[in-house]
Amino acid sequence: MKKVGIYFHPRWAAAQTFAHDLKTALESRAVKVWQAAAWDEEAGPANLEGTDLLVCVGGDGTVLWAARSVIPHAVPLLAVNMGRLGFLADLGAEEALAKLNTIIGGDFRIEERTMVQAELLDEGAASGGGSGTFHALNDIVLGRGGPGRPIYIETCVDGRRFSLYRADAMIVATATGSTGYALSVGGPILHPEATDLVVASVAPHLAAARALVLPAGAVVELRLVAEPDGVLSIDGQVDLDVAHGQRLRVQRSPHVARFVRLGSLYDYYEALSERLGWLNALGARWRGYGSREPGANDYPAAGEQ
Repeated sequence: MKKVGIYFHPRWAAAQTFAHDLKTALESRAVKVWQAAAWDEEAGPANLEGTDLLVCVGGDGTVLWAARSVIPHAVPLLAVNMGRLGFLADLGAEEALAKLNTIIGGDFRIEERTMVQAELLDEGAASGGGSGTFHALNDIVLGRGGPGRPIYIETCVDGRRFSLYRADAMIVATATGSTGYALSVGGPILHPEATDLVVASVAPHLAAARALVLPAGAVVELRLVAEPDGVLSIDGQVDLDVAHGQRLRVQRSPHVARFVRLGSLYDYYEALSERLGWLNALGARWRGYGSREPGANDYPAAGEQ
């Protein structure tokens, strides 16, 4: 590994400090290093050519910025969590430094995560859209532009009309995004390397309320069929105006996010359970048993909270 980039959260002092420490540690191992704020849309992409690894220092938001910014380069990402949940990271700051030689030596596996692509098909009110094609690691959300009034979204799957939603928003999420906004509205959790897409509505009124899981090749079209106008949100970080009558085509992106992983898939499920608090009721009991599996007497009795 000869060239490493570091993205850091620009408003997080701890992330900036660690990024400096990491840069020093890498340079002491004869690795060429560049660093940039995750939100800098020029400095990062300008340095990507020839980069062997991009380290993301911050929270999941920093990783989302990085996953989009590396396109079309297939640069692997190493997420170092400085935040609260860190669904996309399995390393903390101290552990990342401790395992630096392992990482530089390439002793890791690459985990590929599906991304989603959204294309604005009609002339409309979208601003700053460039080519009109956008990529996201978590999700694409078409929602109302302000409080008070729901929007009407006609939804088609593979060219066939599926439903007319009266709702606050429609979410099209990847497996990565299935633990984000889509989860909060009752959507399913997908295997992290699954290629399926999840389509879910937000606060639907007299409309289908169940999430839909679509195969990797599916194409979803969303159209605002009545006023008011709406907003297209890319990973919850980039917002674009969408006019009523405008269509949005959403499908699996040809690009993937490539993550450096030092652990096994089992570690993912354990981390997921811990971060979602699913073992809180028994966690305090189990932690006292070390590696021993809890027995029948270790579970709460009937009626015990």
